[in-house]
Amino acid sequence: MKHSKLTALIFIALILGVLVGHFTPDFAVKMRPFAIIFLRMVKMIIAPLLFATLVVGIAGHGDIKSLGKIGLKTIIYFEVVTTLALVIGLTMANIFKPGMGFVPDSITNNPGLMKQAGLMAATNSHTSISEMVMNIFPTSIVQAMSEGNLLQIVVFSIFFALAICTVGKAAKPVMDLLNSVSQIMFKFTEYVMYFAPLGIFGAIAATVGENGLSILKNYAKVIFSLYTALALFVLIVLFIACKYAKISFRNLIKAIQEPAILAFTTASSEAAFPKAIEIMEKFGVPKNIVGFVMPTGYTFNLDGSTLYLAMAVLFSSQIVGIHLDLNQQIILMLALMLTSKGVAGVPRVSLIVLAGTLASLNIPILGVAILLGIDQILDMGRTTVNLIGNCVATVVIAKWENTFDYNKMKTFMDESDKDKLEWDFSSIKNIYEKVTNRGIE
Repeated sequence: MKHSKLTALIFIALILGVLVGHFTPDFAVKMRPFAIIFLRMVKMIIAPLLFATLVVGIAGHGDIKSLGKIGLKTIIYFEVVTTLALVIGLTMANIFKPGMGFVPDSITNNPGLMKQAGLMAATNSHTSISEMVMNIFPTSIVQAMSEGNLLQIVVFSIFFALAICTVGKAAKPVMDLLNSVSQIMFKFTEYVMYFAPLGIFGAIAATVGENGLSILKNYAKVIFSLYTALALFVLIVLFIACKYAKISFRNLIKAIQEPAILAFTTASSEAAFPKAIEIMEKFGVPKNIVGFVMPTGYTFNLDGSTLYLAMAVLFSSQIVGIHLDLNQQIILMLALMLTSKGVAGVPRVSLIVLAGTLASLNIPILGVAILLGIDQILDMGRTTVNLIGNCVATVVIAKWENTFDYNKMKTFMDESDKDKLEWDFSSIKNIYEKVTNRGIE
């Protein structure tokens, strides 16, 4: 209910921002501080949230050695698929160029204004892969957190988590503490997101006030670009993955349609997670594989969110007139392979990771304010793809381990068809009885 109310308020703020920006443009431009304040609040969440969630996500599985070959195969699959998601996201962003002409020159040509507003990062930009690799290793984690250098935080978190796994039971108090910090930061994020409608109002009002209503067609372009990229990823990458597993992609989609619809309407992976696990076990995937791959996937295999981050970073660079060449985009892809692992299954967290990634690459985070207005629509698509991607992953790993039960899948699909047929017949019968009863009356 709280999430629904916040979503409604976000859309109301979006509409009000458009109206105020159109009818009172001079006043609307003065609303920009609301957006800047909200962005600063988002930036202050980044370091503690990602450190706690990444360490808990990695170390929460216990002894790394106990994961065995299933864990190794799962991580390999996740890296291959998320890399393909990044490639598709970057390709679509280069083709559609959704950020071109989005923000007026009066802002993009004034870096002093953006820096004063807190929209510029304090870190240095990377000019080569070697510099990027060197820069991801922090000399001080405190400095990395204070500067919001997400790459350094991720690397430190990975080593910290591995050390916890090695220490074992002696590290339990630290894990308990980080679990608590993780829960606290999720609640903290929820509080900050209560200010999202005000931030959206300020960002949209100021943007429309300076550009006019013509700017709205650019929002449609962003939505179209992302959903096209997501559709391509599903129809190419996940379809091929299902072919490898020798299962019908159509049957898989049919099987998980209920949690997929739930994920789309709520834009929350957590809402659909329990039902998805139940269905994949009935579909023929062994319980131990589902129990490992699905939770791990929500840390390492958020395909839709990863693809979105790739497009969002290029969008954010395009709106401020920063051109990234092929070499820089390869660096960006390598960076996102790390930073995208910090995306938790909580609404709006992608925006936080996006802000941190932009800061790490020294790109203004103005794009976060602009995307915030339509993030609910974008989140619905990427969350659904996250769910489908993790369901496909369980099937692929089960096939890789030669433990997928094809007979169980056939039985499950036959029962589903039978239940649907009985439901259709019952519905027709009820309609017929109502019609005949009215005719008698």
